[in-house]
Amino acid sequence: MQRQFSRFAVAGVIGFVIDTGVLYLMLWLGLGYFAGRALSFVCAACATWQLNRRYTFTLSHSESVFVEWLRYLAAMSLGGGVNYGAYSAVVSLVDPTPWLPALAVATGSVAALVVNFATAKWWVFKHARANHL
Repeated sequence: MQRQFSRFAVAGVIGFVIDTGVLYLMLWLGLGYFAGRALSFVCAACATWQLNRRYTFTLSHSESVFVEWLRYLAAMSLGGGVNYGAYSAVVSLVDPTPWLPALAVATGSVAALVVNFATAKWWVFKHARANHL
């Protein structure tokens, strides 16, 4: 389980980079901190699903990829609530700076890490075993 958690965390770091990059793009396009984050979160969740299904968990392919993807998005939405709450608190309480979006995304990501890992391991990929690559 420690190896899976480490791989999950690496996928999360990659997801953080995607989440933050998309958020900055959305801010640049004028979407705002909250709507921009909703879109950036979905982009990051799609990327981490691919990483986690390929490198963190080895799947028994007993269900369709689409069903797995929907289950992953639902699971990440639970952690996403924690994530978005922490993100919103930072955005609301910290004075605006160029680094505020990255700080807020990082805070939300760390706050939701355990919830996201637990729901991925014991619900989405419950039939998976550790990948030993």
